[in-house]
Amino acid sequence: MPNPKILVVDDEPSILNLVTSYLKAEGYEIFTASDGLAALKAAKAYHPDLVVLDIMLPGMDGLEVLTHLRRDSNAYVILLTARTEETDKIVGLGVGADDYVTKPFSPRELTARVKAALRRLQGASGTGSGKGTLAFKHVRIDRDSRQVFVDGTLVELTAIEFDLLASLAENRSRVLTREQLLENVWGYDYFGDTRVVDVHLGHVRQKLGADFIATVRGVGYRFEDDPL
Repeated sequence: MPNPKILVVDDEPSILNLVTSYLKAEGYEIFTASDGLAALKAAKAYHPDLVVLDIMLPGMDGLEVLTHLRRDSNAYVILLTARTEETDKIVGLGVGADDYVTKPFSPRELTARVKAALRRLQGASGTGSGKGTLAFKHVRIDRDSRQVFVDGTLVELTAIEFDLLASLAENRSRVLTREQLLENVWGYDYFGDTRVVDVHLGHVRQKLGADFIATVRGVGYRFEDDPL
């Protein structure tokens, strides 16, 4: 992914400048916005690969921006949330965020999250990877085209959802902990908590059917479908 484009949205100039300076130092092309409408205009104009989006914005808040953004963009979205906004974090993941960082945050931590996300996106967009297909009785996962079929019907998954499902299916006979899934999907330098796994796997269950992903209480998750 040559020269990734990142949109940073925050109404606090100090945070906007701090995040921008750290990400520019990594060689990324940075665009900024300080309110929701400006963020949507910038996303439409520049088609960013990744968006750092504050929830507390004047006028249109970050969750509303995210809802509009998801109508025509697959950009990776990292929410910036206040420490007390537990509900907003879960709602944000529910409407399409990929990850979140809690304020106050370390700019180095945010930069590490961004780098890990872009590495994953770069791997996902590569062609000719030769990963092949995981075929089961009901579910077929084509890792080259990144498509999932259930009983022959295509099921649309986000990039995060696909990677979680593929990670579980590749380890069909094993239970994977949330921490292992965080490492496999978000990257070894992920600093977040395990709720992102629960929410995204909840979406996978809704789309595929609950029978294919089992929760092993107190441990983690296991993929369940018979191999061909």
